[in-house]
Amino acid sequence: MNVPVFIDISLEEQAEELRSYFKSLGAEISAERSDKGIEDDLHKIIGVCDACFKDTANAGQIEEVLNGIVSMLALVTGEKSENLIVAFCEKLTKAPSNIIGMTCLKVLWSLYQSLDNESPMRFHVYHALVTLAGSTKQIDRIYKDMETLKSQFTGKGTLTNEQMQKLLKLLHEVLRECKRSEDASQVMIELLGTYTTENASQAREETHKCIVASLADPNTFLLDHLLQLKPVKFLEGELIHDLLKIFVSEKLEAYQKFYENHREFVHNLGLKHEDNLTKMKLLTFMQLAETKSEIKFGEIQQHMQIGELEVEEFLIDVLKTKLVRAKIDQGNQVIHVSSTMHRTFTKEHWHKLHTLLTNWRSNLHTVREQVGHLAKAQIDLMHQPPA
Repeated sequence: MNVPVFIDISLEEQAEELRSYFKSLGAEISAERSDKGIEDDLHKIIGVCDACFKDTANAGQIEEVLNGIVSMLALVTGEKSENLIVAFCEKLTKAPSNIIGMTCLKVLWSLYQSLDNESPMRFHVYHALVTLAGSTKQIDRIYKDMETLKSQFTGKGTLTNEQMQKLLKLLHEVLRECKRSEDASQVMIELLGTYTTENASQAREETHKCIVASLADPNTFLLDHLLQLKPVKFLEGELIHDLLKIFVSEKLEAYQKFYENHREFVHNLGLKHEDNLTKMKLLTFMQLAETKSEIKFGEIQQHMQIGELEVEEFLIDVLKTKLVRAKIDQGNQVIHVSSTMHRTFTKEHWHKLHTLLTNWRSNLHTVREQVGHLAKAQIDLMHQPPA
């Protein structure tokens, strides 16, 4: 069937064309206009718009039809408009995860872009976009990073704390499903940061997920910042908090002791013991490298509890993380460390950084003064009368 193009016709005519189209697909809707007004027409049309989802061979035509609904929504105002937008979003988020789902994602994005920046409906539409992006594995199309997300909800369009929490929870799940673990971790940390001391207990489940995901991620090594989050502090004294502290600042032996005493707990978290050992060995080496610029292979064997033939392979894995800069001296059985990331950043580290920056600023001031003196001397020399 030829799908109508909704251009230069009235809302009532558009509604009539849409009714006719969906009725032809077998939807339970009258072809006649509603005598209660265009809002009632739209409500009934939206109620059956998912009838077109079965026609997977005509995605382009379906996009045209759904965009027709978007164009009508843009012309309807008031509270009824908001209810219609919510209903439309709910329908499109239930689209199958095939080409139709991709089509619905494009239509929802058009709807989102059509809304005023301060419209309260932007939250509902974007939440629906994330939901659909998750089922179609197309999160890259609508989410770049947290900074960009925040810039989309400013001024009068700023989200309430409850809305932001709801959105971040969904976004975290979708990012993990789409294999963007690093971004998912950033979103989760942002989510936990929205809780206060008073309501930190409400984030218990999310906090557990955040800690477990961070420990399990093979590319996440710096975990000190998690301890500062109020929902994480709320878990002090529990095993999950004790385990996190081991990964933040303890060595391999501490983890092994914890595992011996709490094997079932670790496995119930979904963490793999072998992966935990691998990460703890890398973290232990980082801590060792903080205090030593030269580490012998024998010492590495002792601290990492590995065999002589495993040392070089282990060091290669360390260097791949780019957390430690060093050179392997195979001949002398030693590794020369030039720099390493600190696992924890204490007040002492902040003091050293402050001193370093203060000295740097002082040196720059001295250099500027000396250059100024030299420039003045050169100018004076140029203005001296010839002998």
